[in-house]
Amino acid sequence: MRRLMLLRHAKTEHDAPSGRDQDRRLDDRGRNDAAEIGSWIGRHPPFPDSVLVSTAVRANQTWDIAWEAMKALAPQPEVELSPELYGAEPSQLLEAIRDAATTDPKVLLVVGHNPGMHELALMLAAGGDAAGRKALSDNLPTSGLAIFDFEVDDWGDVAFRRGRLAKFVSPKLLKQTSGD
Repeated sequence: MRRLMLLRHAKTEHDAPSGRDQDRRLDDRGRNDAAEIGSWIGRHPPFPDSVLVSTAVRANQTWDIAWEAMKALAPQPEVELSPELYGAEPSQLLEAIRDAATTDPKVLLVVGHNPGMHELALMLAAGGDAAGRKALSDNLPTSGLAIFDFEVDDWGDVAFRRGRLAKFVSPKLLKQTSGD
């Protein structure tokens, strides 16, 4: 079995001082939300063995803050910065996930962007948590985390409509359910 965790970057400033979208940084809410989702991951194993992170500043900051919140509870994963994740469409994201076969993690976390991450999540889901699928159908919000399980032995076999949504969480949903 393989587990895939899709994490959208946290809330950002509207414009970067440089004017480049890739340089946008997290705002205060984004930093708090990234820490909250990292803390949640740290309390809910299994933990990622490998992490693919977009090279955009906001994705890097999201991962760094989330990792800081979980590192006391989780072993250090292998982290790879991946420029291909910025602006990627679902098929490109799926290809990046399949390429994870080189290190063969059991649990892979991808930190990226909408609309591609949301579209990918919708395209992967073939079943699983019904309430989570309903909530996810509306949006993959900033700091939203969709967790999929695949009954496969190799990342190369991960495909659209083959995943089971194990859990969908976001800081907003965590607040509504008192933190778990």
